[in-house]
Amino acid sequence: MIQDFKDQEFESINKGYNQIFKINHLSIGLVVPIETYANNSIPFMINQLERIKLAENLGFSAVWLRDIPFNVPSFGDVGQIFDPFAYLGFLCAQTTKIALGVGSIILPLRHPAHVAKAAASIDVLSQGRLILGIASGDRAEEYPALNINFPLRGKNFRESFEYISEVWKDFPMFENNFGTLNGTLDMLPKPIAKKVPMLITGASQQSSDWLVKNADGWITYPRNPDLQRKLIDSWREKAKNSETNNKPVSQSLYIDLDDNFALSPQPIHLGYKLNTKHLIEHLKSLERVGVNHVALNLRFNKANIEKTLEKLANEVLPYFNK
Repeated sequence: MIQDFKDQEFESINKGYNQIFKINHLSIGLVVPIETYANNSIPFMINQLERIKLAENLGFSAVWLRDIPFNVPSFGDVGQIFDPFAYLGFLCAQTTKIALGVGSIILPLRHPAHVAKAAASIDVLSQGRLILGIASGDRAEEYPALNINFPLRGKNFRESFEYISEVWKDFPMFENNFGTLNGTLDMLPKPIAKKVPMLITGASQQSSDWLVKNADGWITYPRNPDLQRKLIDSWREKAKNSETNNKPVSQSLYIDLDDNFALSPQPIHLGYKLNTKHLIEHLKSLERVGVNHVALNLRFNKANIEKTLEKLANEVLPYFNK
């Protein structure tokens, strides 16, 4: 791909987006809950606020919540349990600088007016720290519980995205299957930067051309760095060909941090058991292929969580969160 496009600065949107996404640079955040629950699908949710505040003080760039409306046993994980917007409201009042991400709100399961108002409210209350991940959803069992058509989730995702984008404007005029905005009413509050950054997870049932034109960034899945490079290069090549701006890439990574420096990295679910030396090497390899942010998930971490956070802050963050 053309080097000058790859080096093109990302759009400036809000405080959270700007502080974690920098060109040719990788930042590190954490997935909430920040706890070990390897043998359970339901976390204990103990000391979460204290750990999130500790993460902020230690210099982690973001914390990420998930949108899991129902406990689907076959899925095997209920995330942070609480509704993400309610929890984001709680966290924005308890923190001051860490970015608040959600990866990702399942758009077809919510009316876009409610998503738009909740997101704008969190954005204003947190002084611009919200990063809104969005997705079409992959847990088919949730859809009949809400009387929503699962096969139509791609179309509903796209129309929800369009509605949200329009309703953040002043007295919008817009119509689709979610409703009619006739220019006579306005939604408040407005996001600080006229929009909340919306990062799309995976493909969300959309074409690659639609994704690069509309997303403010891409949340993808952990992969071998060589394969990740190919996908990121394709993402940025399509963005260049679509005459849109360069956009950041984010992913999660499960880790089980070990003190044994003789240990070679061992695969675990969507990540590795490894020491800090190998973690730095892996994160550097992701940075080289174009990943801009990694959200570490400690669900399978066997060591004490507070000590793990401090170890990461002392030995790993200095290489990345600059």
